Amino acid sequence: MTALRAWSRSPMLQDAASAAVLLAICVLVNAPNAVVGNTAGTPVAGQDEQLALWWAATALAAAGVALRRRWPLPMLAVCVLSAAVHVAQAAPLMIIDLSVLVLLYTVATRYARVVSLAALTCLLLLAAGWSLYGERPIPGPSDVLSTGPGPGTPSGPKEVMRVHRQASADAWSGLSVFGSVLLTSWAIGSGARSRRAYLDELHAHAQDLERERDQQAALAVAAERARISRELHDVVAHGLSLMVIQAQGGAAALDNNPAGTRTALETIVTTGRDSLADMRRVLAAVGEVDDAWHPQPGLAHLPALLVQVNKAGTPVRLRVEGSPVTLPATMDLSAYRIVQEALTNTMKHAGTGVAASVVLTYHEAEIGIEISDNGRGRTGDTGTGNVGSGNGLRGMRERVKLLGGTFAAGPGPRGGFAVRAALPIQGHTT
Repeated sequence: MTALRAWSRSPMLQDAASAAVLLAICVLVNAPNAVVGNTAGTPVAGQDEQLALWWAATALAAAGVALRRRWPLPMLAVCVLSAAVHVAQAAPLMIIDLSVLVLLYTVATRYARVVSLAALTCLLLLAAGWSLYGERPIPGPSDVLSTGPGPGTPSGPKEVMRVHRQASADAWSGLSVFGSVLLTSWAIGSGARSRRAYLDELHAHAQDLERERDQQAALAVAAERARISRELHDVVAHGLSLMVIQAQGGAAALDNNPAGTRTALETIVTTGRDSLADMRRVLAAVGEVDDAWHPQPGLAHLPALLVQVNKAGTPVRLRVEGSPVTLPATMDLSAYRIVQEALTNTMKHAGTGVAASVVLTYHEAEIGIEISDNGRGRTGDTGTGNVGSGNGLRGMRERVKLLGGTFAAGPGPRGGFAVRAALPIQGHTT
C-alpha cells in the first residue's frame, strides 16, 4: 500500500495524467475531428490525411506535457512544433495547444531567468511573425484592392482603406493576446521559482540554526561534564588522599599506639562522610540525585580544610596579605578548589615530613593564590612553570583559564613545589 501511494505521487505519473486530462478536455470541448475536417480546405478524400497529421502533432503535444519535468526545453520545442503544425493546417488553436504555456511555465520554474527569458523571447518572435506575416482570413472579398470601384468614384477609396485597417488591427490584436498569455505564463513560472528559492533559503537557514543549536547544546553538555569531572576529582581526590594517609598512619600505630589508631579511624570516617556529602552535592546540582542543598565551599572554609590536612600529618599554615574582599561565588569556589587540589598533591607526592604554606594576596584588581611546600617536587616536572600533565594540575589550569586568570606550577625557588594562580576580581563588594 505504501509503495502504491508513493508510485501515485510520482511526478512523471502526475504529468502523464495532466496530459491525458488536457487531451480529453480538448476532445470533449473542441471536437477536433469535426473542426479540422471543416477548416482543412481540402476535398473529402484528403481530410483523413489532415486529421492524421493533426492527431500526430497533438500526440507530440501530449507527450511534451507528460515529459515536461524530465526534458523541459526539448519538450517546449516539441509543443511549439505541434502548435505550428496545427496553425499550418488553418485549424484554430485548441485546448491541447495550451501545452506551449504549460511548458513555458515549466521552463521558467526549472531554469535560470536568463534561459527562461530567452525561451520567452523566441516564442514572442514566433507569435509576432505568425500574427503579422502569416496567412489570416480577412473580412471582405480577397480581390477588393484590385476589382473595387475606381479612384474617380467617391466610394472607392473608402473601401480600400477599410480593408487595410481591418487586417492591421487583426494582426496587432492577435499579437497582443498571444504576447499577454505568454508573458503571464512566464511570470507565473518565474514567480514560482523565486518563491521556491526563497523557501529553500528559509529551510537551509532553519537547518543551520538547528545545527548551531545542537552544537551549542553539545558544547554546553561537554562544558558541564568537564565541570562535574573537575568537581568530583577535587572532592574525591582530596578525601581519598586524607583517608589513605590516615589509614597508613593508623596501621603503623596499631600495635604501639592504639589511641592514635582510633584517632586516625575517626578522621577517616569524618573525611569519608564529608567527601560523600560533597560528591552528592555536586551530583545534585545537575539533577542526578535528590539531596538537600548545601552551600558551596569557598575561601571562608579554608581553616577547616587546613585542619584536615594538619590531622593527616602535613603541617600547613595560612597567610593572608591585603584586605579580604567578598568574591563572586564561582571565583570563591574555584579559589578553594585550587588550594584543596594543591594541598592534595602535596600530601600525595611531596613525601613524609613535609610542611606547606598557603598565601592569599588581595590586590585591587586580582587575588593571588600561592601554595608551596618544601618536599621533593613532582615526578616529571621540567621547571618551565607550566608543568605537569595530571588531572589535578590540568583541572586547576582549566579553572583559572575559564576565569580569565593566569596559572603556573613548578619547582619552588628554594626547592619543593609551588602552585601560583592569579584571578581577576570583577564587580566585588567589600
